[in-house]
Amino acid sequence: MRFGFTTGSCAAAAAKAAVYMLLTGKLKEEIRISTPKGIDFNAQIVDIDRSERSVSCAVIKDGGDDPDITTGCHVVAKVSIGGAGGAGGPAGEEDAGVEGAPAAVKAHFSGIQPSVHISGGKGVGLVTKPGLDQEPGNAAINSVPRQMIQKEVLEVCELCDYKGALEVEISVPEGEALALKTFNPRLGIEGGISILGTSGIVEPMSSQALLDTIKVELRQKRALGCKIAVVAPGNYGLDFMKNSFSFDLDRAVKCSNFIGDSLEMAVELGFEKYLLVGHIGKLIKLSGGIMNTHSKIADCRMELLAAAAIQAGASSELAVKILSSISTEEGCKLIKDENGGLFVKTMKIIMEKILFYLNKKAQNGIKIECITFCNSLGLLAESDGAEKLLEEAKKEGCQ
Repeated sequence: MRFGFTTGSCAAAAAKAAVYMLLTGKLKEEIRISTPKGIDFNAQIVDIDRSERSVSCAVIKDGGDDPDITTGCHVVAKVSIGGAGGAGGPAGEEDAGVEGAPAAVKAHFSGIQPSVHISGGKGVGLVTKPGLDQEPGNAAINSVPRQMIQKEVLEVCELCDYKGALEVEISVPEGEALALKTFNPRLGIEGGISILGTSGIVEPMSSQALLDTIKVELRQKRALGCKIAVVAPGNYGLDFMKNSFSFDLDRAVKCSNFIGDSLEMAVELGFEKYLLVGHIGKLIKLSGGIMNTHSKIADCRMELLAAAAIQAGASSELAVKILSSISTEEGCKLIKDENGGLFVKTMKIIMEKILFYLNKKAQNGIKIECITFCNSLGLLAESDGAEKLLEEAKKEGCQ
């Protein structure tokens, strides 16, 4: 599958091309940068706009074969001359600098050293909450993209012997609309997308991207003072949680299939308590020690449900019916229809096993509670302190 390049790589490439055109006066329609992954990015430069004191241009984002919503957007860099005399001293001789550079630029070639200030423009989000890569009030241009932009701009400054100050503004014209399809609004990033990337490339269907998002959400909640991590695989069961516990599941951190990873992150970030809420279809796998619940990793849902039912006293005939079920919902209903007491005991066994493996994964480094349900039967099982912990989480006010 074809990999792509991050918004951070696009921003760095656009900035490099813009500063090159500004300092040399020459047109640049293609530029090459090296990504942190060590893979070169040969970027096509579009939307070029040149003036005496600034140049702006864009790179069109290509996410490769990854279903990236930012693919096709324009990542624009506008590079402008900074304060008079540059960063390091007085203006140079009239003929200083690169031949062909605009006259307004030539005065800034002498000084002590160049300086680069990076800011966000239209379509780049503004950070409003703590716990993210950037402090509140900063543009949502993450650390690695900032380092990439600075490296590429300074490389051109050295090539041109430029010693002045430069302002680099990154914008994404489509960013405000795209941000509504991302996690940014719930993370407190307003007005646009984030300029992201640690490797500089986008790997198709990257699990790491999902893991990074989970950790960002958890880190932010911790920075807001939360001691309780409420985690759910997704919004499945939204109505159930609202009706049964008056809790908006949308406020929980979404861990997808990465339940074990999210638990380890919560421990690492210093949370004191962890509440997992989820449908039995995913959580049943935890009772077998399966910490990644994606079907490509493992299934055994019916086998685990049947085993718990047998341990609770189910007949072999019922076990066969459970194993032949097409869903955990159907299997749970079979058990309840057979015997209400058997059903309660089965769910208790499953919950005990879930807690056993979660505590083993966390090495007893955090207090863990759990709630599991299904659509047709509602609440199936909850650990002893789950409801109390949920009430504590509500009072924290940062869930």
